[in-house]
Amino acid sequence: MVNGINLALQFLDSFAFIVLAAAGLAIIFGIMGVINLAHGEFILIGAYTATLAVTQLGLPLVVAMVAGGLVTGLFGILTERVIISGAWPNWVSQRTLGRDIIEPLYDRLADSMVATFGLSLILTQGTRIAYGNSIDGLSTPFGPIEYGAFSYSTYRIVLAGVSIGLLVATYYLFTRTDFGMRARATIQDKETAQAMGVNTERMYMLTFGIGSALAGLTGALFAPVVTMRPTLGDQFLVESFVAVVVGGPSVVLGTALSGGVLGAILAVFSNLYGTFIGRIALLVAALVALRFLPDGITGFIEQLRKRRQESE
Repeated sequence: MVNGINLALQFLDSFAFIVLAAAGLAIIFGIMGVINLAHGEFILIGAYTATLAVTQLGLPLVVAMVAGGLVTGLFGILTERVIISGAWPNWVSQRTLGRDIIEPLYDRLADSMVATFGLSLILTQGTRIAYGNSIDGLSTPFGPIEYGAFSYSTYRIVLAGVSIGLLVATYYLFTRTDFGMRARATIQDKETAQAMGVNTERMYMLTFGIGSALAGLTGALFAPVVTMRPTLGDQFLVESFVAVVVGGPSVVLGTALSGGVLGAILAVFSNLYGTFIGRIALLVAALVALRFLPDGITGFIEQLRKRRQESE
């Protein structure tokens, strides 16, 4: 019974970790076609902001976590305006040189990977220069759940609930609001959306900001349970990219399904063989998905739906 409880709790932990790690990346890649290799460093910004807000400013933990998400979201908007779209440098160059100097990185996968990889190196080394190899961390809230000789962190269970709430909120934002309608129109046909009066440049900016804010919130949420060091984002990067690949094009449904499938794989293999083998199992799952489900789980579901409609 204890083993069953432990496996279930590990699944919830893995599900929360994968969903929270992948949500921001899935939004940026799914809507903008940008592969953000600085995603782990955006998580780093959120974690450091929340931690320093508590230890240096004395803010309550919840307020500090919200601040972590907001600061990262603002940094994401700055990144999008300067690096991804080049809007601000181009605004200056148009008035000085009479031409643009930066071509937007939307749907340019290789170029966006190079640019964001360079940004990730700058952020990692900049953090190390500013704060050293580590800073004082936060204590884990709530304490453990105890069942005889068995104990487990209550906070990690709370994170599972937060991840579900985040999926629901993201689904509502992109399917039930005017912003979501405009975002989906921009995804499906940018030119037609522009003709209908949608400011696609603003949609890209806000979308990147929202994805970045979710990454920062992830870092803030995990700040009490990870070691505060400049490379902490690396431990989120593999799971987030694997989840996006396995999930497919649907941002919310893909993240939820990949979180469930990969969370189960990670929990089972980690429980039986250790964390390292669990992460190897995730990579194997990604390879299998690329071979047999190149469009991911949600892409496969969409293909089945279309075939069924055609046969009726």
